[in-house]
Amino acid sequence: MKTTLFSAAFAVSTFASAIALQAQEAVTYLFPAPEFLPAFAPFQLAQGKGYFKDAGLDVTFRVGKGGADVATQVAVGNADLGGGIGDTPIVVRANGLDVKGVALLGGHGLTQLAWRKDSGITGPQDFKGKRIGVMSYQDTTYYNLLGALSSVGLTKDDVQIQAVGPGGLVQLSISGDLDGISGVPEWVPAIEAAGVEMEQMPVDQIFPAMAQAIIASDKTIADRPEVVRGFVGAVLHAVRDIRADPARAAAEFVSFVPQQAGKEAEVEAILRDYATKVYPAKEGQPLGSFDPERLTAVQKFYVDHGIVQTAVPADDLYTNEFVQ
Repeated sequence: MKTTLFSAAFAVSTFASAIALQAQEAVTYLFPAPEFLPAFAPFQLAQGKGYFKDAGLDVTFRVGKGGADVATQVAVGNADLGGGIGDTPIVVRANGLDVKGVALLGGHGLTQLAWRKDSGITGPQDFKGKRIGVMSYQDTTYYNLLGALSSVGLTKDDVQIQAVGPGGLVQLSISGDLDGISGVPEWVPAIEAAGVEMEQMPVDQIFPAMAQAIIASDKTIADRPEVVRGFVGAVLHAVRDIRADPARAAAEFVSFVPQQAGKEAEVEAILRDYATKVYPAKEGQPLGSFDPERLTAVQKFYVDHGIVQTAVPADDLYTNEFVQ
């Protein structure tokens, strides 16, 4: 009798587990760069701490080949959601890729302007004639640098801008072959860890740059709104965790990402930068929301400088329906 009851209970438990598994909706998220970078800590925390699961989602991470590739894959349906910068839809929508930003990971720009303390630079107005590194000439950090230069009366011809890749940004800054960089928060602590004193400022102090964004196709937004809502909610939950306790978030992130083992102190420094310089929402706006005026200003700069050829309506670039 006990065996029969045990077998029945086991069968019920197995059936319930199978039903629960079926209830988890599969979602593929495409990163624009390796998923182990601290920039993607909110996603790794949402996965590791079960926030996606709580939202009924079974999330698989994959890695694309930069923001443009991610936008293409999301637009054609090869990925459900993907990562870019808030201005990614500005660059790709005019080329027929029907994607929108569905959440912005912070109210401030991702790009940081940084320079060696011994370079004689006190701000971007001193970049004239200096060697300033960017990841590539197709990267948002480059476009943001152009915007920053324009705001202080300089052009790309006034500066020795060098596209050197992420590793080059760190190594050439350490060696002194670069005077400064336009990059993401990760690079500054990595340079300082080698004993180089750096100074920095968020680019959005002088140019309306934006943070990382989650992007989705128009079709996914229309056909699977609850998936988008659940994914966005889980990631923003993790962003709030990082803001509340960067040290704890760093320890958790390292525990979920083997590539970061032993780097708790470095990761904590990076997450503190994100928590204070990038993630805070603009006053009066909910975390995750887009500001149409900022999008319009960035798009105008991009059109005026030939980065994109055609402007599209701001309402086609984003939706805030999933962050309310």
